[in-house]
Amino acid sequence: MILVSAPDGYITVCHGSMTINVPRDCFSGEDAHLNKEKAESFGKMIRARYPWLTSGSLDVLFNNARKEMLRVLDEESGGRNVSRRLEKKGDLEGAIRHLREHLEEDPEDPDAWYALGELLCKAGRTKEGYDAFAEGRKYF
Repeated sequence: MILVSAPDGYITVCHGSMTINVPRDCFSGEDAHLNKEKAESFGKMIRARYPWLTSGSLDVLFNNARKEMLRVLDEESGGRNVSRRLEKKGDLEGAIRHLREHLEEDPEDPDAWYALGELLCKAGRTKEGYDAFAEGRKYF
């Protein structure tokens, strides 16, 4: 797979054989909710360029773009975006697991260590939480 860097303010989504840069402002919030007004405007522009695209194709495009936006938001937040969403859904262990996976990739991320410490304390694992806080302080 060839990775293409999106211009500032966009995310890159592949749809069939097309690569499309979707404006980030088509989505809002940490859950990347579709901004209907902006998405509709962008959809009209895309359909004018590619008239063979159906409304169903655009739905698939925006669904894929939302997934990519969620991935990008999580990457930009050092794993904390998905972790917060899991915590809000009541999956504290999933949130902890996700941050630990991020920290395997970036063990010097102090913000992720702090977030992990908070989650561990919420889960009643205070000693582990304080250890995570101490680890994070090493990188400030």
